[in-house]
Amino acid sequence: MGVAADGERLLRRREYDESDVRVRPGRGSRPRTKDRPAHRNAEEGMVVTVDRGRWGVALGGDPDRIVTTMRARELGRTPIVVGDQVGVVGDLSGRPDTLARIVRVEDRSTVLRRTADDTDPFERIVVANAEQLLIVVALADPPPRTGLVERALVAAYAGGLAPLLGLTKSDLADPDEFAAHFTDLDIPVLLVGQGDDLTALHERIDGRVTALIGHSGVGKSTLVNRLVPDADRATGAVSGVGKGRHTSTQSVALHLPEGGWVVDTPGIRSFGLAHIGPDDVVAAFGDLAEAVEDCPRGCTHLGPPADPECAFDSLEGKSHNRAMAVRELLTALASNDPW
Repeated sequence: MGVAADGERLLRRREYDESDVRVRPGRGSRPRTKDRPAHRNAEEGMVVTVDRGRWGVALGGDPDRIVTTMRARELGRTPIVVGDQVGVVGDLSGRPDTLARIVRVEDRSTVLRRTADDTDPFERIVVANAEQLLIVVALADPPPRTGLVERALVAAYAGGLAPLLGLTKSDLADPDEFAAHFTDLDIPVLLVGQGDDLTALHERIDGRVTALIGHSGVGKSTLVNRLVPDADRATGAVSGVGKGRHTSTQSVALHLPEGGWVVDTPGIRSFGLAHIGPDDVVAAFGDLAEAVEDCPRGCTHLGPPADPECAFDSLEGKSHNRAMAVRELLTALASNDPW
């Protein structure tokens, strides 16, 4: 009993200090923070090409100052697409085998999105920050389809892009007949075929960022080569980012001789719009957006029999005509045909 009592008194008198603390090295030994570098001195630029983990960036929007970049670790898996305005640090010389880092992606002013089809929940951004969308359509061979234009218009209006309609092969068919389908939407219609004068088109696109979209075979590539005479060489320059060259599966931004950019998008076989709702389209038209505030809850604006109380049907004059044209777009949106 005496020995046990002495041992108990010794334990009570034992004082602990830092030598008794055991710290496991490695994981957890460094303080963690959610703060990220500000990179206030990063130089601004525009993404002009994307190629398997490498981005070509025109610093200051200058086509003669294109650098090859990677995505900084702190950005994680942040998507970066052609047209994005980004902040870049590192080696900005643009010399061969140099690599800078994208450390910041600015908020986008417009976005052209699509899904693989109307059942696909995953959006794919085709191009960011484009001011306009030029929809290129052949009047013959292949024959035009209004569905292509209608769905592209829906994506443009929902994404904040101003649409233009470019018609090719006007020597084979009357352009007025096809253009008449879109008269009430007040869309500029331009002849942009191989033998057409492009002066009117240049007035619309020079100094601006314009995305081009169209089916294969409509003459989009021919048009791009006319707008940017050295497009083949320029394409190689902006997409030669170490891992490949521009192909029909990638978008690429090309600088126009008089200023501005055209973004040549890949030939898209389908244009899903699963991410867009009717009100996204209507919002692009001020008079219609105001009118549909009187629509019943859940109105699709398709009219009878689905929506017998749609406010579209009470409009008059030009607003009514535009509403009926927008209803055609909404019908295309509601259909299951991706083109």
